[in-house]
Amino acid sequence: MSESITFDLPIAGMTCASCAGRVERALNKVSGASAVSVNLATEQARVQAPSDSLPALMAAVQQAGYSVPAHSLELSIDGMTCASCVGRVERALGKVPGVNSVSVNLANERAHLELFGQVDPQNLIAAVTKAGYNATLWEADQPHADDHSRALRRERWALLLAIVLALPLVLPMLVEPFGLHWMLPTWLQFALATPVQFILGARFYVAAFKAVRAGAGNMDLLVALGTSAGYGLSLYSWATASAGQMPHLYFEASAVVIALVLLGKYLESRAKRQTASAIRALEALRPERAIQVIDGQERDVAISALRLHDLVLVKPGERFPVDGEVVEGQSHADEALISGESLPVPKQPGDNVTGGAINGEGRLLVRTLALGAETVLARIIRLVEDAQAAKAPIQKLVDKVSQVFVPAVLLLALATLLGWWLYGAPLETALINAVAVLVIACPCALGLATPTAIMAGTGVAARYGILIKDAEALERAHEVSAVVFDKTGTLTSGAPRIAHLKAVDGDESRVLQLAGALQRGSEHPLAKAVLDACAERQLPVANVSDSQALTGRGIAGTLDGRRLALGNRRLLEESGLSAGGLAASALEWETEGRTLSWLIEQSPEPRVLGLFAFGDTLKTGARQAVQQLAARHISSHLLTGDNRGSAKVVADALGIQDVHAEVLPADKAAAVAELKKTGVVAMVGDGINDAPALAAADIGIAMGGGTDVAMHAAGITLMRGDPRLVPAALEISRKTYAKIRQNLFWAFVYNLIGIPLAAFGFLNPVLAGAAMALSSVSVVSNALLLKTWKPRDLEDN
Repeated sequence: MSESITFDLPIAGMTCASCAGRVERALNKVSGASAVSVNLATEQARVQAPSDSLPALMAAVQQAGYSVPAHSLELSIDGMTCASCVGRVERALGKVPGVNSVSVNLANERAHLELFGQVDPQNLIAAVTKAGYNATLWEADQPHADDHSRALRRERWALLLAIVLALPLVLPMLVEPFGLHWMLPTWLQFALATPVQFILGARFYVAAFKAVRAGAGNMDLLVALGTSAGYGLSLYSWATASAGQMPHLYFEASAVVIALVLLGKYLESRAKRQTASAIRALEALRPERAIQVIDGQERDVAISALRLHDLVLVKPGERFPVDGEVVEGQSHADEALISGESLPVPKQPGDNVTGGAINGEGRLLVRTLALGAETVLARIIRLVEDAQAAKAPIQKLVDKVSQVFVPAVLLLALATLLGWWLYGAPLETALINAVAVLVIACPCALGLATPTAIMAGTGVAARYGILIKDAEALERAHEVSAVVFDKTGTLTSGAPRIAHLKAVDGDESRVLQLAGALQRGSEHPLAKAVLDACAERQLPVANVSDSQALTGRGIAGTLDGRRLALGNRRLLEESGLSAGGLAASALEWETEGRTLSWLIEQSPEPRVLGLFAFGDTLKTGARQAVQQLAARHISSHLLTGDNRGSAKVVADALGIQDVHAEVLPADKAAAVAELKKTGVVAMVGDGINDAPALAAADIGIAMGGGTDVAMHAAGITLMRGDPRLVPAALEISRKTYAKIRQNLFWAFVYNLIGIPLAAFGFLNPVLAGAAMALSSVSVVSNALLLKTWKPRDLEDN
């Protein structure tokens, strides 16, 4: 049983003494818990329990009807080299009281922690240090890119020096096939190999010592042992050689292995930097300064000096420094890097703009609505970083393997040494084969296989406006067999348009003009639809007099001495009129779920002039999205609270066979759960009423422009409301998961093939070092191929 420690749990939701008693009783029921005390004033519970009891304690509090508030923290970890390092850091941090969960990412060298209560970051850093690594608090506004560039330059110089020193050692081996037989003097080989071994290779000794001190092993330990054995054997051969005899030396093997490992680490660092290019591109969009306007005076200020509702001037070609609303001016905004929208978006007073987007041809005065961490750009960066820090479920296999990998390799190397020696081989042959086993068995590729693919995949997806914020959603997306769409705002625009128009006398333009005159100045959604139609047909709209809103019926006004009215069937009946020749059309359009408005003349002669049918219009690309899904054998379903008529019209237009209409928000989740019985289901929605269904689905996909509630409930967020992004999101998720599987396959294959070859003497240490370096580089390079992905679903047919 694990050691007993004291937990201080913050408890949310307690309001009285009976609450404290209920929490205390619940905690006392946890196995091993003792000395439980609950303080209502400080809203904390103190309990002694085994160190691994945290999940049980939190579950007990939740079952009692309360919660343990949690918060997150990120650490930058320095010194990790392989999957074994990742596991050791996670285990060390997981033992710190107050840590709920830990996820360490080898690719971006960061640890994401979920904490409860007041946890001193110094305790976390101390735990990492004790495990043999270095840690600092990660802060988003630190110049990490500069740090990485400096570290990369240091690695490059170390690599170049190692190559310069190792090349003369390996040169005789390279020219031997051409009939040239010569060797460097022993003292010169010693002079060249020693600085490589103990100066350039010092990093391996330091990291190996820390690992051994922490009671574990890692890649550095394997490299240090292997190269030290080769170097030590060379010294022994030199010391015991007879006078005038050229000893059999292995200085070149040790030096070249270290040079190859440094080459692999350098190429790996460069590739890892490329996987994070999406984040750097987004961070580069943040302007550092803005032009603030106060009482008509312009002044250049730092972004940090701005406050909400401040006015900011944005000149042509500049990036918007804040999220805000256009107060003055007209222009276009290039939002490609933020939403993936390739075409410039027109902006005029009243329109919102997004910080980081590029202003087009006009000067705009913008009122600040969001700053800092609350801007759309900052939220996008957080979502992408969270996704890149998360672990896909498939990574659990790697974590299990990495825990036993290094000890198993050490045993294999020892078995190789003893096996060859007992077989009768010379001790130096046995030792060299054991060294080859140590060198080739590097778990770097295992540790990099999953995170590099996730970073590259989520990064390129973000470039096209697809934010994958859930690693589990990314992994499951390749299994999706059904996609459930909400209707309004997802497949349709959510704004009414004139779907049908009929004039009694056949002059539809005149009827539209009269309706536009009545609706001029109205803010009603149907009025906007009428006026938009007039604008599209370039019809002039006159002014009416005596305009009057008819509550629950419509609107009336006088034009050129005629009293006109536009409204529903109730207005028609109150006017003593009948549908007449428009009855058949009215019945047909009502069956489609359209909203009808009658244009009538009330005086001098009461009569019906025309009939309007309003309805939601399909979004551009909605039909393409459904077709693309069908081409991949993914069925589409429509789930809406709207009436069956309007739902059927949309479904028929898109080719969707399965329609669930008039579904209450509370029942949407149940409908999704029922569909999940037949396969993996993705739900696509944009409204508050879609949040339960998004959470209930295997994968929730929230449309951009929707509510924050929907976006928080979803594992994937689309930055703009283009339905074609849905199949694109599933496609990049499928490709990313495929890369993860490919990487893991190659990482395992390298070791499954390489270790036996080395053990049986078919690989010398130099070739083993080359293969080991190649394994890491190939895994990262394979992941980088994802950066070439383009969403073909967005190409116009």
